[in-house]
Amino acid sequence: MNHITQSIGIGVLALMATVGAFGGGVYAAVRVSPQHLSAAAAGAEQPNVTTVALDPSRLEARAAVLYDVGSGRVLYQKNANEALPLASLTKLMAAQTVLSRKDPTTPVLITKDDVRSEGDSGLQVGETMPLGDLISLALVASSNDAITAAASALGADPIEKMNAAARELGLTQTHFNNPTGLDVSASVSGAYGSCFDVARLASLFYTNYPEFFELTTLPDVRVDGGAKKEITLPATTLPLQNIPGFVAAKTGYTDLAGGNVVALFDLEPGRTVAAVVLGSTHEGRFSDIRMLIEAARKSL
Repeated sequence: MNHITQSIGIGVLALMATVGAFGGGVYAAVRVSPQHLSAAAAGAEQPNVTTVALDPSRLEARAAVLYDVGSGRVLYQKNANEALPLASLTKLMAAQTVLSRKDPTTPVLITKDDVRSEGDSGLQVGETMPLGDLISLALVASSNDAITAAASALGADPIEKMNAAARELGLTQTHFNNPTGLDVSASVSGAYGSCFDVARLASLFYTNYPEFFELTTLPDVRVDGGAKKEITLPATTLPLQNIPGFVAAKTGYTDLAGGNVVALFDLEPGRTVAAVVLGSTHEGRFSDIRMLIEAARKSL
């Protein structure tokens, strides 16, 4: 169902098929050269708008964008280049950075530092879990414990590696302070980025790792938690899953960020768009996404 392997950014791709073992099965990914995405971003500080008609005041979100993944065109925007708190959308860059350097079968030891993050996902200190399972928990259930453990696989300075990856990809409004997106303090977010940057990051991640991103279409995620225990957590994308054409999504919410979502949809066969809202409300983020996709379909 991945229709975007032919073009990204401004329609420039460098593809490299990669196949490897994952949990006894087989995974395949199409890799996009960061240099090509960065080159595509050159001169794209102000998105060219638009072909989708929607009154910005109807959206609860502070910022929004509709991005045509195949052509790199911005179909709609509202403050699309404003850097805002990302909340758990941060986990997409953490996953992108880790998977670009490590095989999903890489064993990761769960430490006390990993489970100190907000929320308890059932990870057990001292257990070893495959990196791919941690990424799955982080994307589907937005597990803070899991993405912290996954980021530890990067070794020293995982946050610097995430920021270096953002710079390499030309995500000029993006900066990370932690791998979870959790607020650092009452005034400092765990990460900042623009709708435009998030749309391009999500498009890249889906092109490179569809087997992970498409897990977010499921109602829950289940992995082996060790000690004869299965970890089962609900998906945070449930309010989006009944929208026709839903492909993948990542949600986020913190006090500073408000409600955030990046979601990919097939408007029609072969045409995938990324819809992003930042600074909405907890419930409004989902109605905002639905409104964007409905407006896009009416404009076809």
